[in-house]
Amino acid sequence: MVDTGYEHLGEALGTDFFSVREQFTDEQWKRFATVRKFVDAEVLDDIGDYWEKAELPWHLFRRLPELGIVGETIQGYGAAAMSPLACGLVHMELHRGDGSLGTFLGVHAGLAMQSIAMCGSEEQKQRWLPAMSALDKVGAFALTEPDHGSDSVALETTARRDGDHWILDGEKRWIGNGTIADLVIVWARDTDSGEVLGFVVETPAEGYAATVIGGKVSLRSVWQADITLTGVRVPDENRLVHAQTFADCAKVLANTRGICAWMALGHATAGYDAALRYAMERKQFGKPLASFQIVQEKLVNMLADLTSMQLYCMQIGRLGEAGRLSPTVAGLAKMHNTKTARRLLSEARDLLGGNGILLEHHVVRHWADIEAIHTFEGTETIQTLIVGKDVTGIGAFA
Repeated sequence: MVDTGYEHLGEALGTDFFSVREQFTDEQWKRFATVRKFVDAEVLDDIGDYWEKAELPWHLFRRLPELGIVGETIQGYGAAAMSPLACGLVHMELHRGDGSLGTFLGVHAGLAMQSIAMCGSEEQKQRWLPAMSALDKVGAFALTEPDHGSDSVALETTARRDGDHWILDGEKRWIGNGTIADLVIVWARDTDSGEVLGFVVETPAEGYAATVIGGKVSLRSVWQADITLTGVRVPDENRLVHAQTFADCAKVLANTRGICAWMALGHATAGYDAALRYAMERKQFGKPLASFQIVQEKLVNMLADLTSMQLYCMQIGRLGEAGRLSPTVAGLAKMHNTKTARRLLSEARDLLGGNGILLEHHVVRHWADIEAIHTFEGTETIQTLIVGKDVTGIGAFA
């Protein structure tokens, strides 16, 4: 790790201003503390080099099952079996370390594994989930297409029945893990019924081609892919039996939308911690930056934003544990937290001055990564309109 000249910059500080930690159970605290230790001791040391080179930090990916955090809230099959609140805390801490690391797990477990857990038969769960829990097989989730992002319900990839197989044709874009996955959950429209179905494509597969999307300046250490499906033959036993309409796909997405709020909190926490420690240690005009009134105002405003994000996350965690977290509430939390994190991280980058654009000071990596989280799983605009329909009863888009 590069010597920044500022001791322990990037490591966790005490940001629990409203004492939310007191509400954690022992299980939740154990998960949180395990990942916090992992981030401070292992992730921060070299993640900047991987981010700069756009390389996958496989040594960190492989640690995730060892930490017992792969599988989200899935019960059995070797999965983590976390409570919704513990799951959120884990994602928050991973993203405090690095967004690419957290996104890799989010795609693999939150989207691919959850698709199988929510839409698969018991035989399909037994066939795939144990290997995915151990990260012996990596998962991907292929929904978005070149011409269909926010309107993914209009996807054009087709599935045609051919005896005891299905033939998949189409294109997908922005597919996390798409070039490295062993199992790709592909959503395609049945040419007969017009309904959207889910399939598990096991790679390598004839007709499946994936290329890494280059030139990306956010989440650089996790790869997104352009995928082409040309006559890919999938046995009917790989069709997710309970994925019979787009609404079933939407249930998987709703399950992960609240996690995005936790992800944003992790990035914001990293930015605030680094900015506060830097302001305490950096001296200008003969005294610490933290002694200047305008700097204290910035830090307090950042803390106020951070605290509001924490409270959003704690409440959606509680609602999740009560089985009462609606897609609309999750969307509001995602919208609020990603927007707030963008503002907070811009302030943190500004507070570090010229040093704020250096990877060795951590903040700029989070400043860039929050842009992807602000967009995926539904943009701020789409989340706003979904909530707007809920509060007005009027749909602003189809």
